[in-house]
Amino acid sequence: MGNLFTSTIGRKLIMSVSGLFLILFLLFHMSMNIAAVFSVEAYNAICEFLGANWYALVGTLILAFGVVVHLVYATILTLHNRSSRGTQRYAVEAMPQEVTWASRNMFVLGLIIVLGLLLHLYNFWYKMQFAEIIGNHSLGEFGPTDGAAYISALFSNPIYCIVYLIWFAAIWFHLTHGFWSAFHTIGWDNQIWIKRLKCIAKVVATIIFLGFAVVVVAFYLRSLCCGSIC
Repeated sequence: MGNLFTSTIGRKLIMSVSGLFLILFLLFHMSMNIAAVFSVEAYNAICEFLGANWYALVGTLILAFGVVVHLVYATILTLHNRSSRGTQRYAVEAMPQEVTWASRNMFVLGLIIVLGLLLHLYNFWYKMQFAEIIGNHSLGEFGPTDGAAYISALFSNPIYCIVYLIWFAAIWFHLTHGFWSAFHTIGWDNQIWIKRLKCIAKVVATIIFLGFAVVVVAFYLRSLCCGSIC
């Protein structure tokens, strides 16, 4: 058991499993957000269901644990790889064709994703679930279960729209490598399936990107229409 937490293979395994768990959450969160595009009432009903209830709080704690574990082990592995290469990392060498830009910049992409996550937590979780937990509904401009109002207000601002789309793009690049790499680490590494998994990784990453991006674009366009009418 000790080798699981101290060996390079064990650390990669932990990072891979936690990463796949976070991908499942992204798919769930994306599906939930898309509901806001079609029905404000349905989305707010989901927000109310996933408020400060015990199951939502347990889910939040599990999710937070998964994020922390993934980030910690990604940092440990990155620092270990840098120290192992030593001065070699400064040498100019031709990169093999199979080494993608995303694979070379996973840690940087991860940092961008974390910064975006912190901003997102402030814009939504802090004003909604956290406000409901502490019983202070004045933390945000709207009620803690009026998620559609928060989405509408935030994405009427073009700067926030651009920031979020950049965040989603970083997630896309991160997933195009991280998805198949996680399965490779777990042991699904034969040549036939690696090619398939790389293709599936791009499909999954694109679905997640488009699912989140369509919410941003739809609410921004609605704000323009509302502004022109008003």
